[in-house]
Amino acid sequence: MTTNLLTKMSSVVISHTLKLSKSRRLWASCTSAWFSIGSGSHSRRKYSVHAHEKSRETKLLHHLRARISATGPVTVAEYMKEVLTNPMSGYYMHRDVIGSSGDFITSPEISQMFGELIAVWFLNEWTKVGKPKPLYVVELGPGRGTLSDDMLRVFSQFSDSREVVSLHLVEVSPHLSQLQELKLCGTVSVVKDVLETEDRQQHLHLHTGPESEEHFYKYNITKHGVPVSWYRHLEDVPRGFSCFIAHEFFDALPIHKFQKTPEGWREVLIDIDDTKGPHHLRYVLSRGPTPASKFFIDPKEIRNNLEVSPESGVLVQDIAIRLEEEGGCGLVVDYGHDGNKGDTFRAFRRHALHDPLCEPGTADLTADVDFSYLKKLVQGRALTYGPIPQGEFLENMSIKARLEKLLKSATPELEKELKSGYEMLVSPDKMGDRFKFLALFPTDMQELLTKQPPAGFMDSK
Repeated sequence: MTTNLLTKMSSVVISHTLKLSKSRRLWASCTSAWFSIGSGSHSRRKYSVHAHEKSRETKLLHHLRARISATGPVTVAEYMKEVLTNPMSGYYMHRDVIGSSGDFITSPEISQMFGELIAVWFLNEWTKVGKPKPLYVVELGPGRGTLSDDMLRVFSQFSDSREVVSLHLVEVSPHLSQLQELKLCGTVSVVKDVLETEDRQQHLHLHTGPESEEHFYKYNITKHGVPVSWYRHLEDVPRGFSCFIAHEFFDALPIHKFQKTPEGWREVLIDIDDTKGPHHLRYVLSRGPTPASKFFIDPKEIRNNLEVSPESGVLVQDIAIRLEEEGGCGLVVDYGHDGNKGDTFRAFRRHALHDPLCEPGTADLTADVDFSYLKKLVQGRALTYGPIPQGEFLENMSIKARLEKLLKSATPELEKELKSGYEMLVSPDKMGDRFKFLALFPTDMQELLTKQPPAGFMDSK
């Protein structure tokens, strides 16, 4: 099925299929962002900061200082949430953070082949269960909209999927939602804030959209003719047979950090630093156990440093419940580990490592995804395959065949870019091993998947 879909997809002439974005052409300048972090504590990290002067103060720093002064040190999870999604000064809320002009680059921005093959994977699994209708494609944290755009280009080439597919984007950033709409639809809508007091959550509704019970804050039709809606929370997305894709999403969800001491586990907190330290904030350890350290740490844990993301756990369980009740499948694509790392919290700024406590709100905060934690939380409710390296998944999905098809109609310049993008995506020393793919399915597909394992995963259960 996978090979047939690739063959059909490659035979379709798409006028803009080889028009790679500028950000895709400049991925090479960003390779300095890839690095490894050991398992030692955060205090061992070295940053090029002059010790005799404090880092610059930001608006978000003023907010954090006031909060800490009033209520005491905050958890790393609270800090991440403020830094990344504070409505006024959050990192993601008012800027384009992806690409050569941002702070990091992602696989969809490097090559169109990435999104195309993910679409083929979804089509293959959808076809395997009889092509149920309607078909919801749900992307969590859609970035610039590039991945969804590449996927819809494939979906639109098949009449079975083109007539029943709709796109649902979970996005909290007003600025990024505009970039996504411009990419997908070629236009940007005007939205109006509407406060819904029933659940004390603010949703945005576009009044030109269709009448429905959906809590979307924006609605449009993509250039591929597919309806697309935007939501603040997964719980607002309509239920139905769904293909979930979370690419570089879970790594940005808040984590709690813990450190083992002779007195037992203590939580790493963030406090004001009025000493001669390089920044206005510093790490401190809780004086005793915290609610998080009591609840989230397994008594059998052997690591000395630990990171746990309860929000990731809740989200992956919500996805598993939807799959169990409505059917579908999901892919989690991220850099991560299988429960063997414990100190990966870091920041990116201008494609380089940056101190997470320096000038909060100006850099991306991230931590490796613990895939073993996600798998443990959905055990008994969802089937999981992987995680497997990105390079292995893409090679299993015939990326080389897709590359060769594109090269036949490429100019010399595009040929070089396509080959470079391919190497960046699959090479073990680049993104090929660093990123992992995890697949999710409802448990009632056990018998079918035993006979027909998910495309791309082979025997990786």
